[in-house]
Amino acid sequence: MMQARFSRWVVAALASMPLAALAADPVPWQLNMGRGVTASAQNAYEAHMLALWICVGIGVVVFAAMAYAMFRFRHSKGAVPDTSFTHSTRLEILWTVIPVVLLVIMAVPATAKLISMYDTRESEMTIKVTGLQWMWKYEYLGEGVEITSRLDRESDRLRQNRNATRAELEAHPAYLLSVDNELVVPTNTKIRFVITADDVIHSWWVPALGWKQDAIPGIINEGWTDIREPGVYRGQCAELCGKDHGFMPIVVRAVPREEFDAWLASKKAAGQAPAATPGTTDDAQGTEPADPQAPEQAAPATDAASAV
Repeated sequence: MMQARFSRWVVAALASMPLAALAADPVPWQLNMGRGVTASAQNAYEAHMLALWICVGIGVVVFAAMAYAMFRFRHSKGAVPDTSFTHSTRLEILWTVIPVVLLVIMAVPATAKLISMYDTRESEMTIKVTGLQWMWKYEYLGEGVEITSRLDRESDRLRQNRNATRAELEAHPAYLLSVDNELVVPTNTKIRFVITADDVIHSWWVPALGWKQDAIPGIINEGWTDIREPGVYRGQCAELCGKDHGFMPIVVRAVPREEFDAWLASKKAAGQAPAATPGTTDDAQGTEPADPQAPEQAAPATDAASAV
């Protein structure tokens, strides 16, 4: 127990350092931005660090000058304040040009990276994401595979049980952040997402992927990702979409391409019957197996969303 607590404190301390950044999910007391596991996340991290170090440099110069002036020209040493006003054209030019140069240094790379974040060309597959109260529907376009993902049953049972103990909550891994059907995607593959909603505005957000996108009824928004590292990456709806907004998690499982192809083939062969995601079992997640006969709760997509 002590070793586990020590490890958590070490991770938190590293995450708080300017040069340290976690690859995947945020941790308690994390202060710095995470690197993420995609090119978009890495671009955002690099832009963040550039702006951070420029601000640190400005802060060091400004506070050093303030400290020097307060110490060198203090009243106890007989310093007398200057009551005259002296204009210096050189200083005016200097403190105008320097901020402009710094802004250009930050803006040029940030703009180039922002443009690349919206470039969905040359994607190898497309996944349609539809937000509903309070679940997500995923369609692998062109593959005939569709899944619905909602809060896992054990988390749902615990959140509704007012007598649930702290030990019960801590014993359930990823409480309120687990789902019954994960979104399975291949690694090292450029994946295009088209995102919409069937009822109210939602927002699809997985921090490790480095972006989020609003899901708006009647509107199709786009995004893309290329996950470099296999793993499980968790997120949530980032838009206040109703009273159960906090119980609409997202789980993305990235697996090697061969494993994804096998999973996709099994879904097709099973006629889209619920199946365990690669590398996991329902028992491992602490959830009950999904009922193959359970009817879909997702409403039919809007005309605009169906036209994708």
